[in-house]
Amino acid sequence: MHVWRADLTALTDDCRELLSPAEQARADRFARERDRQLWTRAHGVLRALLGRYLARDPSALRFAAGAYGKPELVCEPPGSAPTAQRAPATLATLSFNLSHSGHLALYAFAATLAVGVDVEVARRAVNEVALAARAFGSAQAQRLAALDPVVREQEFLRAWVRHEAVLKCRGTGIGGAAAQTNGSEPWIAELDVGPRAAAAVALERPPRELCLWEWRA
Repeated sequence: MHVWRADLTALTDDCRELLSPAEQARADRFARERDRQLWTRAHGVLRALLGRYLARDPSALRFAAGAYGKPELVCEPPGSAPTAQRAPATLATLSFNLSHSGHLALYAFAATLAVGVDVEVARRAVNEVALAARAFGSAQAQRLAALDPVVREQEFLRAWVRHEAVLKCRGTGIGGAAAQTNGSEPWIAELDVGPRAAAAVALERPPRELCLWEWRA
């Protein structure tokens, strides 16, 4: 399994050219210019990475939403060929997931196994105890309530990204905690993304190797 990290503020808007017309239109609907830029760059890098893994034109890739909205690659029509000499992973066996928060974006890729990734950067004051009670239950909320506020913020972020990574791995999204793709719990690893931030990646079962990479334009 590979996980890539990108600092979206360090990139340019050249990747907009990789987006489909529908994606460009969605980006243009953001009211704030910064939000538009970050969304455009995050999804442009996703296409660039998928293009590398599949040895295909990134701008020609097509996506569809799964049952709970998780993006999936759509197989190209017969006759479309890889652009490189090496044999690429097939669309049917490459699992991927994207998460971005603030200036950070994370991308997870795995062959054959479902993967989920989540990153959260603390940007505003929230009621961690109330959110934890709704998302994780009263026991977790009580644990957080007993912590120092600075520690509580980080612990809440850690719990949140682990929770979201699992849901995204299962393809259920928020509100789908009860649904499972199989009877076992996914493998989870936390990732270091700096202060006042947390990230986690989940896979159906433990990978042979977890490789971490930094995307640079």
